[in-house]
Amino acid sequence: MSDAPGWTSPGSQPPEQDPDRTTAPAPPPHQQQPQPQQPQGWTAGPGVPPQPGPQAPYGQQGPYGQQPPAGWGAPPPAWGPREYAAKPGVIPLRPLGLGEILDGAVSTARAHWRTVLAISLGIAVVIQLLSSVAMKLWLSENSGFAALENNPDPTAEELRDGLADVGAFSSVAGIATLIGSVLATAMLTIVVSRAVLGRSVTLGEAWDDSRRQLHRLLGLTLLTGLIVVAAVAVPVLLGVLLGSPPIAILGLIGGIVLAVWLWVRLSLAAPALMLERQGVFTALRRSYKLVSNSWWRIFGIQLLITVLVTIVAGMLDIPFTVIAQIVGSDGGFDSFISGSLSDLTWTYLLISGIGAVISSAITLPISAGVTALLYIDQRIRREALDLELARAAGITPQPGS
Repeated sequence: MSDAPGWTSPGSQPPEQDPDRTTAPAPPPHQQQPQPQQPQGWTAGPGVPPQPGPQAPYGQQGPYGQQPPAGWGAPPPAWGPREYAAKPGVIPLRPLGLGEILDGAVSTARAHWRTVLAISLGIAVVIQLLSSVAMKLWLSENSGFAALENNPDPTAEELRDGLADVGAFSSVAGIATLIGSVLATAMLTIVVSRAVLGRSVTLGEAWDDSRRQLHRLLGLTLLTGLIVVAAVAVPVLLGVLLGSPPIAILGLIGGIVLAVWLWVRLSLAAPALMLERQGVFTALRRSYKLVSNSWWRIFGIQLLITVLVTIVAGMLDIPFTVIAQIVGSDGGFDSFISGSLSDLTWTYLLISGIGAVISSAITLPISAGVTALLYIDQRIRREALDLELARAAGITPQPGS
């Protein structure tokens, strides 16, 4: 299967300083306006050659990015009406607002619900099945964890067995979640890229377009997590080694700030890797560059979406967990009040697992869709990607329209 239409690796690295289309000066009226240039990392589609030449500032373009007649004025103020933009798919082809990004993610899930549901529901079921079996094996009443939980003064052997059971469960559940998240991110990003162009995609096509990049996306996910964890751990470890609690506390605070900053700067690496067919380190550099000068905006959107997804997941998951704890555990309501996990039954695991599957099936497409659309939005703002998206969608600009 060929790559997703229109998304290929850039032929060269972007310039060190990307021009801001909202602030670049308008071309002099007496000069002939050239055609817009081909942005980095985008192919217009079969049979459409690249269009060389400089790009006019955003807001000073004609329909679908044509150069305006001489003397066309400056862009309208931010609070004014938005200019017309083509909308072949789930988003208009222009810089997006927060509501349009969220609406685009939801619209993708609705328009391609069969593919999106097959991906998110299938992955959620597998993750929850593995996690439930691991929980029954290592956190049930016959495990070392149960002995540790019920004994306020455990022996060294009980402590070792309990920690080993917790580590085994955490490893299985963590690996299942990691692999499932990589699969969901890869395939759902492909679905979003097609939805932007107004094209449908089947489950098989999403798999064929994403499978060659899965090992790179797994490496990217692990490396990004390591970078974020190291940003917190290294300053704290330095304070501990120096034997100074104040330095350790300051290191913890500074490390958290640094970790959040790095998380935002690297948050667009996954769609860059998938849609541009980049390597791991190239995708990290692309994300770092795309987020520059937009850190606070992307941080605000990512934070808001994270909070929103967490609330939705809790609203769907918590009722099932409460019912499972009361109905499905051996201790009944007393077990729910005490919060004991050692008397788990298969009924408990089944009921709570249903809630976890439902919440994951709904929140996974939203999270992946928002990240992919943020990446597309940043490229529209910095690299005039909307022009090439219009061409790839088969939209032909009409002079004077």
